[in-house]
Amino acid sequence: MSAWEAAGARLAAGEASLVSLWAEPGAVHLALFEKGELGHLAHDCPTGRFPSLARVHPPALRLERAAQDLCGFIAEGLPDPRPWLIHGAAATPYRFLPVEGENLHEIAVGPVHAGIIEPGHFRFTCDGETVVRVEERLGYVHRGVETLMAGAALPLAAQRAGRMSGDSTVAYALAFALAAEQASGTAPPARAVWLRALMAEIERLANHLGDVGAICNDAAFALMHAHCAILRERVLRASAACFGHRLMMDGVVPGGVARDLSPAGVALLAGLAHEIRAAFAPLARLYDMTASLQDRTVGTGILHPDLARQFAAGGYVGRASGRDFDARRTPGYPPYEQLAFTVPVLREGDVNARIMIRIREIGETLGLIEQILARLPEGPICAAWRQTRGEGMALVEGFRGDVFVWLRLEGETVARCHLRDPSWFQWPLLEAAIKGNIIADFPLCNKSFNCAYAGHDR
Repeated sequence: MSAWEAAGARLAAGEASLVSLWAEPGAVHLALFEKGELGHLAHDCPTGRFPSLARVHPPALRLERAAQDLCGFIAEGLPDPRPWLIHGAAATPYRFLPVEGENLHEIAVGPVHAGIIEPGHFRFTCDGETVVRVEERLGYVHRGVETLMAGAALPLAAQRAGRMSGDSTVAYALAFALAAEQASGTAPPARAVWLRALMAEIERLANHLGDVGAICNDAAFALMHAHCAILRERVLRASAACFGHRLMMDGVVPGGVARDLSPAGVALLAGLAHEIRAAFAPLARLYDMTASLQDRTVGTGILHPDLARQFAAGGYVGRASGRDFDARRTPGYPPYEQLAFTVPVLREGDVNARIMIRIREIGETLGLIEQILARLPEGPICAAWRQTRGEGMALVEGFRGDVFVWLRLEGETVARCHLRDPSWFQWPLLEAAIKGNIIADFPLCNKSFNCAYAGHDR
């Protein structure tokens, strides 16, 4: 048995978790989380063929389909060989999985949706109002990011990494910077490390506030949506005032950060944390005490803990279904080992649990922001870059889960780079969670997952 197939056997046995799978000319790569450590395995395939891991471990399926699309490889034994990211790659039209049974009907939704939302297609099979199955088709915003990364100068590649998914620009930029620093042996200054964590927690806070309100809005409780939107806007305006951009885009760079935080900025963010804590507490109680809202969220869209564990679901999706994982803690990265925080975990796995994880994480994030501001060290914010060759990888906790980046550097040029959004393992679980629910609850389930389209489609 090859090392590649042995890794697949460990994945199938639950002894390891799949972090990502990707290809480049001549080789296919695998990243694993095993025994508390992040590992990497490369498998040479000069003939363009490699043994499919999806035969024994279903979470690898869509990643292997993408590897076939992007590099022309053949995953031998792949259970579903249809194209995934590249539309029009096949000579025949894309065929959704067949459906058999009496009294079943199909409903096609998307890829164009109402409002400002990214494109994705959902094919529902229903028995009356009850969803029997939903099949997703994504890839509509595939931009060829990994091809654009190959040969790009390091500063340009860092900018592109931060644009993978706009709501996670800090998380992607940080994962890219950590991987690049590992590859080159560059150590960012202490102040930069703490400022990066500050920006990451501000990003988490803004997104969780937006999500809590938006989920409640999908249950027709617009009051929560309005109040949470106001709080999120205050966070975004503070981000612009302190870091020059509402989303803090291009704030994290290889070697450190691009902009320092002034004493006035420290005071502004400290006041913001106090304000958000005071304003959000009654909103959390309002959510918990509104029976009509609980009727929509409790018991809806249940994701079983076994599936969350098998797919290594990150973020609030995994933690709401019993998976106690947070990349800030394990494998961990500075300065979180010096900070006190709790990772909330529930087992109910429904829409309500995914909201409650967000609500509790808002409190933890406010505490982290306050700790960072109180302990922010003095000093430079960027280190001189060491020109070298090497490979590096990093796992960073974004607001919706763990973001993975692997890259190979040649001096100040990125030879190859792979970026993996947490949504790769969350989108398939949404299909499982909606089964047996009424179709009118799909928007509520979908928003409680809040998977990324652009981050996934890369």
